Amino acid sequence: MYENELKALKKAGRFRERKLFDEALDDMASNDYLGLSNNKKQFNKAVKLVKKYHTLTSKASMLVNGYHPIHKDFEETMAEQNGFEEGLIVGSGYLANMALIEALVRKGDMLFMDEEYHASGVMAAELLGDRVVKFKHNDVEDLAQKLEQFPAKRQIIAVEGVYSMGGDLCTKEIFTLVDEKEALMIVDEAHSSGVLGKQLLGIFEYYDIVINERYIKMGTLGKAYGSYGAYILASSELISFLVNRGKPIIYSTAPSVFDTALALVNLKHIQKHAKKYRKKIEKRQAMASLMLEKTCESLIVPIEMPDNLSTQTMQQELMEYEYLVGAIRQPTVQKPIMRLILNVGVGMKKLIHTIALIRENSVQ
Repeated sequence: MYENELKALKKAGRFRERKLFDEALDDMASNDYLGLSNNKKQFNKAVKLVKKYHTLTSKASMLVNGYHPIHKDFEETMAEQNGFEEGLIVGSGYLANMALIEALVRKGDMLFMDEEYHASGVMAAELLGDRVVKFKHNDVEDLAQKLEQFPAKRQIIAVEGVYSMGGDLCTKEIFTLVDEKEALMIVDEAHSSGVLGKQLLGIFEYYDIVINERYIKMGTLGKAYGSYGAYILASSELISFLVNRGKPIIYSTAPSVFDTALALVNLKHIQKHAKKYRKKIEKRQAMASLMLEKTCESLIVPIEMPDNLSTQTMQQELMEYEYLVGAIRQPTVQKPIMRLILNVGVGMKKLIHTIALIRENSVQ
């Protein structure tokens, strides 16, 4: 029924499929920034924690009886560490963005979204009709102009702490502008929590921003935290509103108890060893910045390639050296890239070798 559409995707070099990669490959493709996905000691800690309870699975939505003590413990720990009043565990980052945007942008409100915001937020924004305005990527002047152009009962700005494809940080000037306008601000910290800041708490800590009731932080547990799921941190009032109005929260089965337990033990592990991880992160950023002659502020390093075919070919060539790097094509990005992750679990020599190999075939 969709044969012609699939043929068109293949012809354009945009056809995608799931693959089982050899586990022996050095992972520089995933978002497992701190290398916790294969830490069996942490996994066993989570198993031990879950076994303390009679109920081992979610079994229902959180508003029926799926809310578990481990969920509550995680929410309180995450909120306390980040300086927010309250936390809310969610099934995935996609669901968190859907819940936030669909629920918070009411009649008479206006959402201002960075044009490179994650696809989940973009999809949620499509439900809003004319209540959403996109501003140029990381452009504080364009945002300021549009805030003036589109007054509203509530103005809500949506940005990412670290942008998933470019690896660049949301500029601090946008935070300053939001405060001046007394607007609400949704900050997707999926790629910045566990990576930025002295204690690896994310962009708020990195910029030394004092948390107030207008800030909303959301993030995922499947990246630096080595598990699966997501969270939202905000004021108690806002969390209560989401529990009552956020459809993905109300109508979804509660997040996995085990995945939440794994995220909790990993969260505590990261905080305990933040200094060690910070040192490894900075070492990798300095190396990548020197080799590519551009500033590397996160652990995401995009290297532009000539075309889709060369991107896929480069990925295959790297696999011959037992290196796995993401080959990202349109429409995910405007121009094809090798998306190299400076995984702290991969040795420096291998990272240097990988960058050198990609650089030889990249767009100079």
